[in-house]
Amino acid sequence: MNSAISSTRRAFLAAAGAVTAAAAAGDSIPIIDTHFHLYDPTRPQGVPYPKTPNPAPFLPKQFRESAIPLGIVGGIKVEASPWVEDNLWVLMVIEDEPMIVGMVGNLDPTKPEFREYLDRYRRNRLFLGIRYGNIWEGHDLVAAVHKPEFIENMKALAAAGLTLEVANPRLDLIDATARLSDKVPELRIVLGHLQALALPADAAVMKAYTRNLENLRGRKAYVKISGVPGWRPGSAGAPEAAVYKPVLDLFWDTFGEDYLVYAGRNKTALDILRTYFAGKGPAAAGKFFWRNSVPAFRWVKRDPSQPSI
Repeated sequence: MNSAISSTRRAFLAAAGAVTAAAAAGDSIPIIDTHFHLYDPTRPQGVPYPKTPNPAPFLPKQFRESAIPLGIVGGIKVEASPWVEDNLWVLMVIEDEPMIVGMVGNLDPTKPEFREYLDRYRRNRLFLGIRYGNIWEGHDLVAAVHKPEFIENMKALAAAGLTLEVANPRLDLIDATARLSDKVPELRIVLGHLQALALPADAAVMKAYTRNLENLRGRKAYVKISGVPGWRPGSAGAPEAAVYKPVLDLFWDTFGEDYLVYAGRNKTALDILRTYFAGKGPAAAGKFFWRNSVPAFRWVKRDPSQPSI
């Protein structure tokens, strides 16, 4: 066999073996799932989410059962209900479940009663922040960022030490998030549900998308990668990690190892991300799967299995 070819083959196999070993080591990295929902359709008032017919309850017991087999040691509940009363319901439900390290709630910063609710809920250490963007009817960050009362309420949220999670990202919403950060630079921001499906095909859209992401990176916003499905609709079987590599490379090149945050409980998606971050080394993988979630949300360790900085 040609010695040059043999040498190249050995180098390739060694590199492949190193990534495999790193991926195996990554299985032992503790994981914090920063995005899941709780709901109980058996309540007298029912639930506004999910909107599927006859959903089964998803409560702390179900979260624990779905998370532990994947190596997830803790989770942050993100509100999917527009009912302000459900903030209290969630806090009561998770109070005795130490695997859930906190919640991102729903308070509308455009409403006159925002400060009253903020002062009430900020006293609970499990209340980590609020979710706002375009997720519910009447929520419009693009318009709100121009309103003085909204900006003042965002300053109050920052002063309380709480996080704003922005949902769901699209070009104008990402741009508005950057404008908000300019007006309230002390506000800690997490961009939720960033999709890793495909890059925009249109060159002008891609340029604007990249520019908006870079603007957020310059403002030290965190990005939650929760848009990696285990499969593509209509496809047979699960794709390989390489399918997502161009998008993940963009996120990595833009935000680096300190501002990417993990979310999700889909095993195939988790395996894709484990494979990708194994190639970045154990320190970077640890930051992605749990360490970065600590400064992003300021959650407090509640269970011995959970890591701490």
